[in-house]
Amino acid sequence: MTSNIQRRHLLIGASAASALTAMGARPAHADDKILIGYWPIASGLPLYVGLERAIFREAGLNMEGVKFASAQQVAEAMISGRIHGSANGTASAVLGLAEITSPNLFKIICSNPSNRSLVLDEFVVPKDSPVRSIAELAGKKIASGPGIQNVTLAKIILEKNGIANPTVTELPVGQHVPALASGQVDAVYTLEPTGTAGRLKGLSRVLETGVISKYVLGNPDAPWFGGSASVTNAFLKDSPELARRYIAAYGKAVQWVRSSPEESRKHMDGFTAIEEALVREVPLSGFTMYNEFSVSDLGYFQKFFDVFTERKIFSRKLDVKSLLYTA
Repeated sequence: MTSNIQRRHLLIGASAASALTAMGARPAHADDKILIGYWPIASGLPLYVGLERAIFREAGLNMEGVKFASAQQVAEAMISGRIHGSANGTASAVLGLAEITSPNLFKIICSNPSNRSLVLDEFVVPKDSPVRSIAELAGKKIASGPGIQNVTLAKIILEKNGIANPTVTELPVGQHVPALASGQVDAVYTLEPTGTAGRLKGLSRVLETGVISKYVLGNPDAPWFGGSASVTNAFLKDSPELARRYIAAYGKAVQWVRSSPEESRKHMDGFTAIEEALVREVPLSGFTMYNEFSVSDLGYFQKFFDVFTERKIFSRKLDVKSLLYTA
């Protein structure tokens, strides 16, 4: 049963692979072009900055970002060999499922931690909702973003707040605020910029942020490494020098985001659905490169993965440290 669940979620991306073929995409190794899949959310910022500020081009790289509708589609394209890796923001647990389905698939080069200070994950309700705590969502209609990671985490948070056997409906993130405003749902577990967009439009309010760190990891300040940038092991094996230059350039893009956070925000425009007027308001997640993980970071990352093993979504335990790229 577990393997069927894994395969069903990964095969959602088959349409993306077909779309790549239809638009003339060639195998990922062709002509030294590097294709990186991304889900159009705020935490994909290093890729956007690297492309628009010519950081990749200055490193002599022929780069292209390939947009997908979900993290599952990014993972499927990696499995099928159509892209060389993922940008930050690609759900880490979905990558974990891909690794189980296709062993030795990738290495993580950067992850994006969030918590109550580095805001990414949140529960959001309609602006005039009487609900003041997650515990009050018992019996309410609740949605989350698409995919096994989002649904699983939403259910755990609800359970930790005393709600037994919660039901969570999957909705594309772009539909979260409209669904709240129309009364289709009473609350959503979502990711930024949803909370900011709904607040500025006067349609919704944030009920609580940093919910994964608090309820899943047990510490509101713990880093939740919910999304990761990666490269496939096939890319590392077939084009080691090219891969090394790409990883170094990605690191430079991360440093640029860190040193110029306000300037970097404008690069969300065009890659995400974030309107220009919202760019300055959207919180930024953190970024941790493969060689920057502390022992504590690895412990929290492993705890996050172990949740999926305990829930039998992962059919075997995954060792996070072994999934990190090493130079």
